[in-house]
Amino acid sequence: MGIYDLDRKLRSDLDENALSELLKQFLPFWSNLTSTEQHKLINNTYNVSYKKGEMIHGGESDCIGILLIRTGGLRTYILSEDGREVTLYRLAPNDVCVLSSSCVLSNITFDVHIDADFDSELLIINSDIYSELAATNVHVENFTNKEAVARFSDVMWAMQQILFMSFDKRLASFLLDEISRNGSVEILMTHDQIAKYVGSAREVVSRMLKYFAAEGIVTMQRGGVIVNDKASLREIVGLF
Repeated sequence: MGIYDLDRKLRSDLDENALSELLKQFLPFWSNLTSTEQHKLINNTYNVSYKKGEMIHGGESDCIGILLIRTGGLRTYILSEDGREVTLYRLAPNDVCVLSSSCVLSNITFDVHIDADFDSELLIINSDIYSELAATNVHVENFTNKEAVARFSDVMWAMQQILFMSFDKRLASFLLDEISRNGSVEILMTHDQIAKYVGSAREVVSRMLKYFAAEGIVTMQRGGVIVNDKASLREIVGLF
């Protein structure tokens, strides 16, 4: 879905002052923009809602724009040739995503997909306008490069886990992260959904969860997992 298809989405009514305040919160370079540049951003920023599981960005050719996450959360992933999803990183409220705008970051040569992890509300900045500002304002360019480097660091961490970390550690780490993220030991995800997050096959996830269940570490239930023993998960990961 491109930026010009957003009329199909639900938008909240945000006046110029409300948008200005929100952009000021998200963009540290706001005070380094001229009044004209600020108004360009305000007039080309859209408030858009997405339902959980809905695709926001579909690949390299889909230059939707810069994403500012107000509520909810997003998942960024790549697809293998056989259709397997490998999660690169996840985005939470107050995060900024620049990898959704390949026309701004011209050196991106792989397809990045972005879905809504939860019902989410975003601000989306028109990629053409943002690209124009990044080309003429060094503060915008520096911020964009800094965000890109941070996300590529997340990507490298994900690849390092997949390539060099044993699967029991990856799954244990994922379960601990979910507990921390949601504040609950009940993780409402199917084995297939967990597989997408950890970059593995559903069968592999099911086998390891059955092993964890046999050890009393988790209890499996329909549509989810309950963690009984966080200490054992931390021991598996190597956190003492």
